[in-house]
Amino acid sequence: MDVDTGVSLVSHPVRACRRRVQREHESIVDGIDYCADAVSESWDDDSVADRRHVVEPMQSALESAGILERLPVVLSDAVEAAGYELPATPVASPPYVVLTSRGPLCRATVEPGRILIRFDAFSVSRTPEPVYRRRDGVQVSVSLES
Repeated sequence: MDVDTGVSLVSHPVRACRRRVQREHESIVDGIDYCADAVSESWDDDSVADRRHVVEPMQSALESAGILERLPVVLSDAVEAAGYELPATPVASPPYVVLTSRGPLCRATVEPGRILIRFDAFSVSRTPEPVYRRRDGVQVSVSLES
């Protein structure tokens, strides 16, 4: 925390990342949204209880649309916008890009910690068993964890 301004020193890089993704990579976010719609349309109900009905079809849809291979570019661009450099060129696989039951997650280790960019297209509730539902759109969230 900057004592003079009361502003978190990590808030600027996080905002810069989020802004870059939302402004410069809107087509990727839209593509993730489209793929998630296609996945949820294949369900018999408005939710599913099996993670495999989310992750495996989403992986296939993102690969077919060419989005999965473009996520490392989004990650590199967002990291650059935050003022950091990646130690290596990211690829469309772990540890840089993973597909969770909520949607794609991009990760980058930088000087102050790890930047996480989540593209949440699905929600998960655990009452008591997991239930997966399609979100209304894609929620983009960025965090910097130390």
